[in-house]
Amino acid sequence: MQRSITFEKFTWIDVEDPDTDMLLSLKEKYDFHELDIEDCLSENQRSKVDEYDNYLFTILHIPSFDKRRQRVIGEEIDIFIKSNLLITVRWGGLKPLNDFYDRLGTDLTERKRIMGHSSGFLLYEIINCLFGSLFPLLDTIEANVTTLEQDAFEGDQRDMLKEILNTKKNIIGFRRVMAPLRIVIAQLEHKNKKFLPDSLEVYFDDVLDKVEKIWSNLENLKELIESLQDTNESIISHTTNNVIKTLTIFSVVMLPLNLIAGMYGMNVNLPFSGHPLIFFFLVGGMACVLLVMLIFFRVKRWL
Repeated sequence: MQRSITFEKFTWIDVEDPDTDMLLSLKEKYDFHELDIEDCLSENQRSKVDEYDNYLFTILHIPSFDKRRQRVIGEEIDIFIKSNLLITVRWGGLKPLNDFYDRLGTDLTERKRIMGHSSGFLLYEIINCLFGSLFPLLDTIEANVTTLEQDAFEGDQRDMLKEILNTKKNIIGFRRVMAPLRIVIAQLEHKNKKFLPDSLEVYFDDVLDKVEKIWSNLENLKELIESLQDTNESIISHTTNNVIKTLTIFSVVMLPLNLIAGMYGMNVNLPFSGHPLIFFFLVGGMACVLLVMLIFFRVKRWL
């Protein structure tokens, strides 16, 4: 699907889920390099910026949450920037970009404010919108970590390992997508001044601040979730040791009682075996042995 917005001499073309023929037609019409078209068709491209005499080509991967797989993934957007033209090529959702495009299409004031400057300023607005949309996702992950932290230190006995590992996987996935973006956004400040003039440097610096803030929060969340995982493993280990200790005490306590009962259960003559009160003597003896062992365990602080 291809759609466009035009304001005065400036045009933004948004291409969603293009096929090869559509990309080749863009290449021929706007004189793009064939390697950039190959990058658009490739599934394993890293975020980067390529500079040419007549345009800039940028690949960005924006973190998003896949509800079906319950994990953070990176959605690719490829951007071609010329003097009076900006082309975005993307696959999949990127709902923030759709909302941004629809706002420009329906609101003339916004269209004039954003598209009345240059392609570089529109690029800034798009990137700023995309990175601004990441904070709700970051807040959701942070809320999950906070809940897990409270449950862990308030003595919640449920098994939190799966939840901790899922949250850790999302943090790692988020960081994996964000890491190359820190370099790319910094590079955009110093690229071809024909499309990104010095007056835009402060704007891209603001975007870079957002990226660094997200990265800093991810670093903190990574350290916290790793600490929670260690804490959870310690709690599991402590609980297992307590169970083993309890079972061991039961086994040790029952051992002499079973020995006495087993001996007097044999079909042989034993001391006082014919006494009419032998049953009560045995029960009393077992009770005394049990009491002595419990007192011993208590003195040793095993109970």
